[in-house]
Amino acid sequence: MEIYNALSLASGLAARIRYEKKRMDVGSRAGRGRDSTSRCPLVILLALLMLAAARGASAGCDEAGPCGYAGAFVGSGRMYTRIVDIDGFANWGHPGSGLDYADVELVGGGLVGTRFDVGGALLRIEVDATAGGMAAATNRLDPAGLDETAESEFRWVATAGGGIERAIGRVAVFATGGLAIARIADSVTDVDYSRTGPPRIDLDDSFHDVSTDIGWQVRIGVEASLTAAWALRLDASYLDFGRRAYEVNRSGDNRCGPGGPRRPCPYSVRHELGLVRLAVVYRFAL
Repeated sequence: MEIYNALSLASGLAARIRYEKKRMDVGSRAGRGRDSTSRCPLVILLALLMLAAARGASAGCDEAGPCGYAGAFVGSGRMYTRIVDIDGFANWGHPGSGLDYADVELVGGGLVGTRFDVGGALLRIEVDATAGGMAAATNRLDPAGLDETAESEFRWVATAGGGIERAIGRVAVFATGGLAIARIADSVTDVDYSRTGPPRIDLDDSFHDVSTDIGWQVRIGVEASLTAAWALRLDASYLDFGRRAYEVNRSGDNRCGPGGPRRPCPYSVRHELGLVRLAVVYRFAL
């Protein structure tokens, strides 16, 4: 019954989160188009947090035995994106020109994991999910005309990994690494202006893509025990999702730079993310 109640509460909270997010997005992001998977990891992790709370009747844990833990965090996320105009199509005549754009946003989410001893070494395995809608944009792809805008957004991020920790009194220092997964939206929008009519979007020279990307992550942090069951944690993470390739001028009706061939013109987009988080963690015996 405790598990059923926990999952029911998680479902209700998730529905409320979706409703409030949809209400705030109306108008402010009407043209961006959000997909139905944008909150799935957070909803799943929310249910796991509730399940852990229902299961953890024995507060705290013995260092000699395995311990489970669950927590919630808030923090700051800095997304960094670099787009490269490989043939010099937008930045005409400058092949390989790159442009960086970044932003810092408030993030939040939850985590669950386990800690255990193997031959005297304290190890931990952990999964977490982060929401925050981190987005950044630039209109300087074409520095002369300022009519092409590149935009990227992290809709959610989840990680899974393991690592080692060292206890120093009531404080534990840990380092982990592993897999990172993110829902990322990328777009380039080219607007054509006319003296005789309204501006229009050149769809052939624009793209919009939403994908689930896989990368890697490393994390370091400290965790201080407040009581046998509760701890306060501060950590920092670096996540790398590599590069993605896109094309504009898909019809091939224009040249890819001065004297270049008439074919689709490539862009390369690279995504990195940094997170600093403050978490409250509840520990329980397994």
